[in-house]
Amino acid sequence: MSRPLFLELAASGHRVPIGTHLVLQTKSDADAILLDGRRLGAVVAETAERFRTPMAIPLMDLTLEKSALLAAMGVPAAEVDSFHFVAPPDDPGALRITPRMQATCDAIAHVASKTSLAPVGMGIGPFSLMTKLVKDPITPVFLAGSGMTGEDEPEVAVIEKCLEAGTELILSYLTAQADAGAKAIIVCEPAANLVYFSPNQLAESFEIFDRYVMAPMRRIKSLLDDKGVDLIFHDCGELTGGMVSRFATLGPAMMSLGCSRRLWEDAALVPKTTVLYGNLPTKKFYSPQLTVADVASLSRELLEKMRAAGHPFILGSECDVLSVPGSEEEILAKVDAFMNVSG
Repeated sequence: MSRPLFLELAASGHRVPIGTHLVLQTKSDADAILLDGRRLGAVVAETAERFRTPMAIPLMDLTLEKSALLAAMGVPAAEVDSFHFVAPPDDPGALRITPRMQATCDAIAHVASKTSLAPVGMGIGPFSLMTKLVKDPITPVFLAGSGMTGEDEPEVAVIEKCLEAGTELILSYLTAQADAGAKAIIVCEPAANLVYFSPNQLAESFEIFDRYVMAPMRRIKSLLDDKGVDLIFHDCGELTGGMVSRFATLGPAMMSLGCSRRLWEDAALVPKTTVLYGNLPTKKFYSPQLTVADVASLSRELLEKMRAAGHPFILGSECDVLSVPGSEEEILAKVDAFMNVSG
């Protein structure tokens, strides 16, 4: 279990980006490394060394589960990116780990067996995976929130079947990562936000949010608990306080929220046994409009206000920090700014 480590790191003023993509893209054969678990594990370990952290954090690639699910359902690989269900999918039958997924598991095993780092896994959450499987998830989610069922409305039946199938695939993948040696796993639910859930409906009831987001996440938490693996919950979407409070009931070891949230205010919604992580606007690090000085200023503000809130906190990225061709030096300068700023 990694919770004591995260609390210790928070107490020491630790800072870390989710930055494996930055290191991977310095390799001339990055695409080949993605399929080679040993070499991918070495890149993850190199990233941890580069950013002076004991956490070995993998790539935040949230496309793997969709590819695996559609492959199990017989969708040709060339159609996966653009494919959407228009009718409830059939039972996918045996769910197989794809070569990319296997490489991630092998990378975790490499870190666990060859280094002293804490191996961290990665995966998408069930609701966010569902939104990738249909062309328009917003309408059926709203209809379900209005009280319609799959018997009333075919679109609702589609998303509920996709949610069910996706949850089973995710549980299989997280099991494989836990069995490979992951001590904590980041589960990303960025679509569980105000784009997909009506604020007016939420003001009346969280029933559909609890059913579509929280219930599958509780299954994941139960699995991780059984495996002795800590949950790191990530959601960089536009959230309400009620959403944050519900995520906190999962008891994650760490909670990662996007820059739309004021973490020092969210501290009142989250128990002090959960480290808050984030939430610098790293999606904009490639842009010259966000300067190194801006990043340093935002970092100092977060450090000061989180210290005043008295909540365990690790300064980091709102999401993963992607390497953008032509902007590598600028991005790294901004990462270094928040890693080294006084405060």
